[in-house]
Amino acid sequence: MTAVHVAIENVSRRGFLHGVLATGGLVLAAEFVPMRAALAYATGAAKFSGGVVSDPHVFVAIDKSGIVTIIAHRAEMGTGSRTSLPMAVADELDADWSRVRVKQSPGDEKKYGNQNTDGSRSLRHFIQPMRQCGAAMRHMLEQAAASQWGVDIGEVQAQNHEVAHKPSGRKLGYGDLAAAASALPTPPPDQIKLKDQAAFRYLGKGNVSIVDLFDITTGRAVYGIDAKLPGMKYAAVARAPVLGAKLASYDGTAAMKVPGVEKIVVIDGTPPPGKFQPVGGVAVVAANTWAAIRGRDALVVHWDDGPHGAYDSAAYKAQQEETAGKPGKIARNDGDAEQALASAAKTISAEYYVPTLAHAPMEPPNATARVADGKCEVWVPVQSPGNTQEELAQKLGLKRDDVTVNVTLLGGGFGRKSKCDYVLEAALVSRAMGGAPVKLVWTREDDLHNDYFHAPSFERLDAGIDGQGHVVAWRHRVVAPSIRSIFVADPKREQPGELSQGVIDVPFAIANLRCETGEAEAHSRLGWFRSVRNIPHGFAIQSFVAEIAHALGRDPKDMLLELIGPPRLFDPRKSPGAEGYTNYGEPFETYPIDTGRLRRVIEVVAEQAGWGRQLPSGHGLGIAAHRSFVSYVATVVEVAVDDKGKLTVPRVDTAIDCGFAANPERIRSQIEGAAVMGLSIAKYGEITFKNGRAQQNNFDGFQVARIDEAPAITHVHIIPATIDVPSSGVGEPGLPPFSPALCNAIFAATGKRIRRLPIGDQLAS
Repeated sequence: MTAVHVAIENVSRRGFLHGVLATGGLVLAAEFVPMRAALAYATGAAKFSGGVVSDPHVFVAIDKSGIVTIIAHRAEMGTGSRTSLPMAVADELDADWSRVRVKQSPGDEKKYGNQNTDGSRSLRHFIQPMRQCGAAMRHMLEQAAASQWGVDIGEVQAQNHEVAHKPSGRKLGYGDLAAAASALPTPPPDQIKLKDQAAFRYLGKGNVSIVDLFDITTGRAVYGIDAKLPGMKYAAVARAPVLGAKLASYDGTAAMKVPGVEKIVVIDGTPPPGKFQPVGGVAVVAANTWAAIRGRDALVVHWDDGPHGAYDSAAYKAQQEETAGKPGKIARNDGDAEQALASAAKTISAEYYVPTLAHAPMEPPNATARVADGKCEVWVPVQSPGNTQEELAQKLGLKRDDVTVNVTLLGGGFGRKSKCDYVLEAALVSRAMGGAPVKLVWTREDDLHNDYFHAPSFERLDAGIDGQGHVVAWRHRVVAPSIRSIFVADPKREQPGELSQGVIDVPFAIANLRCETGEAEAHSRLGWFRSVRNIPHGFAIQSFVAEIAHALGRDPKDMLLELIGPPRLFDPRKSPGAEGYTNYGEPFETYPIDTGRLRRVIEVVAEQAGWGRQLPSGHGLGIAAHRSFVSYVATVVEVAVDDKGKLTVPRVDTAIDCGFAANPERIRSQIEGAAVMGLSIAKYGEITFKNGRAQQNNFDGFQVARIDEAPAITHVHIIPATIDVPSSGVGEPGLPPFSPALCNAIFAATGKRIRRLPIGDQLAS
């Protein structure tokens, strides 16, 4: 199914999961090895990607009672990986779903490998190892039963949590066989027989609810903010308001007079670039959260703002616009776009802007930490538990084995909780309190002021049209700061990994195509945001396609299909200047850009949405499509705009081709959520800066779409695929096409072209 090597190991007797997984039965470990490391594995190389090749990553167990337990090694924040991966095990094992359990792993990359829950990779990388692990378990249980009965293994069959001897009708439960199976060697790959798709009970069926649903809906689920420990203290932090600002002085006299306040702790800041990046500031520790916040408010703090204290986002946007008007550094250069533009019968140009965005998850950053007796233990909602363990160990000067990261459910993440600065804060304060456990919670103001923001992007596109009305030249200039600025000296322009999110991999059949980047310095912390740079790139490109169509009197859908061209496998790496293309970290041979699949989602969504149908006055349809995280998504949005400029969205249709659809219920949920988040971004999403400081404080200034604004109906059309088509991303790919489809629909309804987000009052009469 996928270009990976999967190593299955029987680890029933190894015991290194003590405290995480207790079983007297069968325990298997499945290790995912990307194709780029499979050769090293096969030739006996000791290491790859910083980890030991033979180290197991994901664990599945059957105990004496027959309960099947999977260790979830990545975090759960609504995407459903804690359900979908156990489904893959249960299906191949032929297990009774009611007897499947999920246990969250702590942060420990030595045992569990890469634990970063990002890039829409959890199911994409682990559906195959999980299937093979389940199939191996099924084989071992059948072998144990055959041995016990003294019959040929071909006479027995595992089915619905039992192994049956077909000739005699005898049966043994999985729990009865677990101990005997644990003594068997892991079957070689040629004996691990995966099911045919027709035999699936759970995969692809959409008949399994998420494992956390009952606890979430009844209030039993534990999020980071729910953590409680005996003798716990509470902390609030006055943080540096400007990137790299340093504490000049503070006066805590008034703060210490607030009832409940116990201590003031200074946290040293570590500005980018570098690995550890607590903002730095002054923490007020108290007997309860309210006292801590009131004490923080009473602090008198003075900051040395440093060079970023002059940052003004309006002036920065003007600078980006000026830079976009000049030639930049070439990132891709097919043909001769400059000559083709100069000789074109007609040129069309437009500029697009997406501002700084904040993640604003419903559960703000928070952490509970206890640092005492040379050990650290934390209870945290993080997307990167393994990295969190590493950073805590290094920051506190401890051994990694002395740091325990307990991972809770995440009340939203969107990339923000890939960084663990808030966890480091809590640990440092606990250490300063002599080992007392400390809960540190960011307020919404803290969250919006000190986020790892999504960078502002200014993009200019120029198209050359020949005498027959065909696009013969395309030039795309991107001016935006890079996420890499938090890790290394600021490169001051988007890097290949960011440009691979819609720019240098734009799959248009245009002979003369040029992509350039302009310099833009980072003046705030930048980080990953749901779908990352695909948002501004998709907005610019798909809006521009609709503008070209209008200028040529063409249907936008037909224009888009013409630019994509005939079905083919497109390899951006063959374009001059595009050697840094990354394909989202996946091997191109496994996930090529297939323009036939992109065309199909466009055609399907247009048909399902009734593209071209008669609409009431003030209504319009817009279409957009984008490939990201190796999935193909097309969206049609219907809008209604009244005579006062009020915008509503009666209907959204989205088609997604994500390869084999393992869990259709979660796919629909993620796409529906992307429509709501996309609407929030398009209508309201903007963080502005003055004197280096974020100006928005709460949801009054950085709004999200309320329930009465959400799309009235969202239809999700999943393109069917067999199990042989690799599953690809779902959590992020639904977002990029939404904003351009929305704004294209607004133009169809009103004749007003939206090139700058957020829409705000641009529709006002």
